[in-house]
Amino acid sequence: MNETPVAPARHPGIYLLPNLFTTAGMMCGFFAIISAFNGRFTEAAIAVFVAGLLDGVDGRVARMTNTQSDFGVQYDSLADLVSFGVAPAMVMYAWSLVTLKGYGPVMGKVGWAAAFVYTACAAMRLARFNTQVGVIDKRYFQGLASPASAALMMSFVWTMNDHAIAGSSVAFLALVVTLVAAVLMVSRLRYWSFKAKPESERVPFIWIPLALGIIVLLVVDPPRVLLGIAVVYVAHGPLLTLWGMRKRRERPAAP
Repeated sequence: MNETPVAPARHPGIYLLPNLFTTAGMMCGFFAIISAFNGRFTEAAIAVFVAGLLDGVDGRVARMTNTQSDFGVQYDSLADLVSFGVAPAMVMYAWSLVTLKGYGPVMGKVGWAAAFVYTACAAMRLARFNTQVGVIDKRYFQGLASPASAALMMSFVWTMNDHAIAGSSVAFLALVVTLVAAVLMVSRLRYWSFKAKPESERVPFIWIPLALGIIVLLVVDPPRVLLGIAVVYVAHGPLLTLWGMRKRRERPAAP
């Protein structure tokens, strides 16, 4: 009588691995807040980018080790709120928005209110994402993802600070960047998620020198290159949405 082999039970300790990456990402977000309070804005911006890298790793580690869990999903969302919601808002406020109070008490309130709006929009963006898992097309995000929004905020701070431009001199521009990033997160614009599986393992040869060029540019001038990438990604959302609307209008109606 043939017996079906039983796979050995997976040790529960392996579930610790993806959650360690999630915790490390949240620690980077917390470190960014502390660095902003101490006036180390470049370190704060870099910490948020490191959190973004770790956020991309924890999910892949969970899938590779088959250790996905409801706890991990919820924990990841809470960590993202710290790293990509609270931390960018606090860094932007400490670097620039706080100086709006120099234009009067009303503008001072506008500064911290804008930082709060960004945090609230990040929380709503994460909550909406959790409720739409398995429902929407995985190829697209609905609204700007919170890590991309944080990348826009922090690359802006990093670039300005790297060129010795004080936050007080661009306070109104910082206000616009903060509110635009917040609104895009809760918008219905479509953004490529880069989560769709490629149709083939092969890619065009042009991608190799292009990727190499981006890596070299990141080494030469990381803040401006990251800001450029963030701006291009943010701008492609409205264009992608308009293109999709045009395609739907051109599609012949079903009889």
